[in-house]
Amino acid sequence: MPPFRSYILCTSPRSGSTLLCTMLRATRVAGHPGSHFHAPSIEAWLEEFGLSRKAGEQSDQTLRRVFDAAIQRGKGASNIFALRMQRHSFDYFADQLRLIAPGYQTDRDRLEAVFGKTLFIYLRRDDKIAQAISYVKAQQTGLWHRAPDGREIERLKPPSEPIYDFGLLREAYDTFVRYEEQWLGWFQRENISPISLTYDDVSHDPTGVLHRVITALGLDPEAAMHVRPGTARLADTLSREWADRFKSDLADRERA
Repeated sequence: MPPFRSYILCTSPRSGSTLLCTMLRATRVAGHPGSHFHAPSIEAWLEEFGLSRKAGEQSDQTLRRVFDAAIQRGKGASNIFALRMQRHSFDYFADQLRLIAPGYQTDRDRLEAVFGKTLFIYLRRDDKIAQAISYVKAQQTGLWHRAPDGREIERLKPPSEPIYDFGLLREAYDTFVRYEEQWLGWFQRENISPISLTYDDVSHDPTGVLHRVITALGLDPEAAMHVRPGTARLADTLSREWADRFKSDLADRERA
């Protein structure tokens, strides 16, 4: 039996998590990683899993049904539960976890009480300016992910042209810096030493990263051999132009 019953990919938007999750799912042995607790709302969770409230049901009972449904989805056809946890979703998720796992003193103990022995993976993007630009462009254009052959995988609104906006970029930049500080502080408080991965690791050697994760989970590394990347980088000349402009604008404001 593998040493872990679950794994949690701790990350933030535009860090390469969709690429990694897609490849992990494709192995068919590493669960079905996704943001199963994305929206900070019980009603949204119920809708996500096709559930409804029952008359007279206590809040913790409703939550247990939600978590049971999430576990089944997160396992897929495998025996291991997989979860992608975006930092902006975590605090609300942790609050609900306390309701269904009372009596435990730490988040880590509560997580393992619910999901079993858990491997923690931390995926970050070191270039926070590039991360902010990727995020703002995706919000503006509506395009979040594209396949290697150019097909659109995820579009959340009709196409529109991206427009440079220092205020939006600075807000996103500051947010991603804060998310990293929050994850690192949480790992320290919970005495967790996660597998540490970066956006560059995943984008430059996705197969090697996949092999590393599969091996750490105690699964057969052969399952990673047939898997190919399913998403392409969206950074382009405009992204580089925005980065140069943002750095210049940021320096001007700091001198003012």
